Amino acid sequence: MLVIRLQRTGRENLPTYRLVVAEKARPVKGKYLEIVGHYLPNRDPKVFEHKDERILHWVGKGATPSNTVARLLKKAGVNGMEKFIEKYAKQKSKKEVVAAPAAPAAAVAAPADSPAPAAEAPAEPAKEEPKAEAIPEVKEEPKPEEAKA
Repeated sequence: MLVIRLQRTGRENLPTYRLVVAEKARPVKGKYLEIVGHYLPNRDPKVFEHKDERILHWVGKGATPSNTVARLLKKAGVNGMEKFIEKYAKQKSKKEVVAAPAAPAAAVAAPADSPAPAAEAPAEPAKEEPKAEAIPEVKEEPKPEEAKA
């Protein structure tokens, strides 16, 4: 599987990046197929040079840009990068999706039964009372003083 990603070059505390097409299994600093651009984040206006034709060529052959590369390309005006960014957004919000279905289900049930919210209100304070009982109070007994001989 091909991937378009950033390969860090430059010296310590002064990074520059190459935009390369490489096999996904290869190391980040390993062998690549083609350099399709450069990214210089430390310049005053950040420099992002890229070859649109070659990037679209590789995307057409099945290469997927990394999340960072897709965002940079979208910002630079390359068409078709939104679908790669959406993948990342879906992965990131899986936790939210798992928690979200429980809340809408309760919201749907509430409008159907208008007396239900009134019945639910007293149930909430009842839940708080067992919490207080569940924590036993620790009382320290005074130790008898030993007689001095």
